[in-house]
Amino acid sequence: MPKRKSTKAVVAPTPPSASKHKRQASVPDTPRSNIPTLPTRSSKRIKTVPYPLPEDHLTPKRSKYFEHFGEDAEDGSDDPGSEAEEPESGYEDQDNSVAETEESSREGDDYESEENKKRLKRGPRAGQKANSAEQLVNTKNDLWREGVKTGLGPGKQVFIEKPKARGDGGIKYVPERIHPHTFDFLKDLKKNNDRIWFKAHDADYRASWKDFESFVDSLTQKIAEVDETIPELPPRDLVFRVYRDIRFSSDPTPYKPHFSAAWSRTGRKGPYACYYVHIQPDGKSFVGSGLWHPEADPVKLLRTDIDQRSSRIRTVLTDAGIRRHIFGGIGKDENKAVKAFCKQNEENALKTKPKGYEADNANIELLRLRNFTIGQKISDQEILSASGLDRVIELIKVMHPFVTYLNNVVMPDEEFDDNEDQGDSSSSSSQPTSD
Repeated sequence: MPKRKSTKAVVAPTPPSASKHKRQASVPDTPRSNIPTLPTRSSKRIKTVPYPLPEDHLTPKRSKYFEHFGEDAEDGSDDPGSEAEEPESGYEDQDNSVAETEESSREGDDYESEENKKRLKRGPRAGQKANSAEQLVNTKNDLWREGVKTGLGPGKQVFIEKPKARGDGGIKYVPERIHPHTFDFLKDLKKNNDRIWFKAHDADYRASWKDFESFVDSLTQKIAEVDETIPELPPRDLVFRVYRDIRFSSDPTPYKPHFSAAWSRTGRKGPYACYYVHIQPDGKSFVGSGLWHPEADPVKLLRTDIDQRSSRIRTVLTDAGIRRHIFGGIGKDENKAVKAFCKQNEENALKTKPKGYEADNANIELLRLRNFTIGQKISDQEILSASGLDRVIELIKVMHPFVTYLNNVVMPDEEFDDNEDQGDSSSSSSQPTSD
């Protein structure tokens, strides 16, 4: 322990404007032994600070952007108020080697590299701006999404280019065929079923919708040849909207992930039975026909006809084309055909007998139905192939007798012969036969 002095030396206080980061370890041409020292404490060591310092080494004011990079900054020794808060020590260290070590350390701390100087000139937000620019470049393809920041300040505008429609991919768009990109759009729509995405991909939607309308227009000409009661209407009277009515639905998605159209004597709407074409990826395309959710009056007429002349609908359901293409190739068995037909329409069928009929009625399975439809699925390969339109027309030809029967019951023509087979319901069922 150093020896305590008997006389206390009077030391002048450090000027408040002096910044310790700019102090020099020694004054040129001044012997170290003649300079009074002020004892300070930093990092549990006693330092000797030269005093007084030349005026050209004093910093009048510390910049708010000044940052000190050194070891003293880590242990908190560069706090301007640390020296004032420490009590004055009554000990002095006369070892010059310790003083020289502290001086060399201070000189290293005060050194600033060229890189640090450039960083100080740019300011503290330079790094943040660079990161923001990088994020903007990485997300420039998603600027249309809600919540993505453009990096621009108030009063600035950014023009976002909407995605362009897909190219044809080497496959030309033709009216008689569904283009593969139409299925690609429907797949994307199912994954991103929201208005923002749909609006941003309006070009793809319009290209796909136009492709489907061309296919519908080609189908109309073929269907009119199969069923002469079908008029050649424009596609706008046949196709269904892609927008969903979600006011009373538990499904909040605003768009249908499929395209569809219907052909009847009055287009897609009206009381007549219709042919229905539905295209959707992942094997969900199909061709159907009949009456879907009809009103109470048509259902009443159909139940009356089934109860009084059941042989008419049984004859239609056992048609060779329907049994082969619709019912999976079953034999010529009326009971099997009826069960297959009821299976396809069991969604909203009654659990008990309808009002006015007995539970032991021979046609009770048909009388419980509230939908009267038949349909067959089509694979993606079939509908996208060059023969996709021919496959649809083949199924519509098979369904033609069924649609004709329903229209003759619900909306009969004047020339309809009412003197056809009118056998009683009790004798309408026949014994099973085989092909």
